[in-house]
Amino acid sequence: MVLKRIKKKIVETLTYIKFRNNPFGQNLLGDKQDYLDLFNEIKDKSYPLIDDIEKKNGYAIDKNWLNKLALQTQIVKKKNKLNYQHGRILYSYLRKYLKKKNNFETINIFETGTARGFSSVCMSKALIDSGFIGKIDTIDIIPHTKKIYWNSISDIEGKKNRMELLINWKNEVKNINFIEGLTSKVLKNFPDKKINFAFLDAQHDMESVLDEYNFLKDRQQKGDIIIFDDVSSNFNEIRRAIEKIKLEREYKINLIEFENENRGYAIATKI
Repeated sequence: MVLKRIKKKIVETLTYIKFRNNPFGQNLLGDKQDYLDLFNEIKDKSYPLIDDIEKKNGYAIDKNWLNKLALQTQIVKKKNKLNYQHGRILYSYLRKYLKKKNNFETINIFETGTARGFSSVCMSKALIDSGFIGKIDTIDIIPHTKKIYWNSISDIEGKKNRMELLINWKNEVKNINFIEGLTSKVLKNFPDKKINFAFLDAQHDMESVLDEYNFLKDRQQKGDIIIFDDVSSNFNEIRRAIEKIKLEREYKINLIEFENENRGYAIATKI
């Protein structure tokens, strides 16, 4: 166990060094048309499963708004299939959660794996649309203030920092606290406060997922929610972590899985 943790720390440190400097490369990966072609391939794709979730929850994000954000932050050149439906899931479940809360209550949201900021901005929109005051703390090793290429259509205009990448979503960004660093280190000094809603999408090994879960469960009350990303056959360690969490019987787990896409989520509600 000790050797495993030492190895994990070494991997974390090496990953941090790599992603602290040009995480997506030092050169453009495509031109404007490349990204537009990728966007047009999937922007009108139907997802009946997500449609049903939105209908059941009673809330759906504005599709035009979502597509504009996705074009800037989710349309990237990579081998895996592009899918930004987690934006719809986060928005719908957070809106449903907020319906049961009083507007005078401050809502604390937690996220690991900020990336380009897509998920945080979607959750911030849910806060704004529900009329709630809230703060989203989001953690990532990708630098926030350094100008880099993001493997995004925005790269055509030159290197940007994350604030510049999200310039068209200023109101949503006001609710977001971007924290740069390794999640394991940030959690050690994180303020002792209640966390209403969380989205976990950082490291995908079982130990890290369970560490983040254990950090959250002591800060949540009945009805609070954790959403786990990438619960699929591609990430067996996350599946194993979810099975361990089920055995604790502290959360009710609802799995959402896309057919033929190897993409899934777990919605965990504190019992």
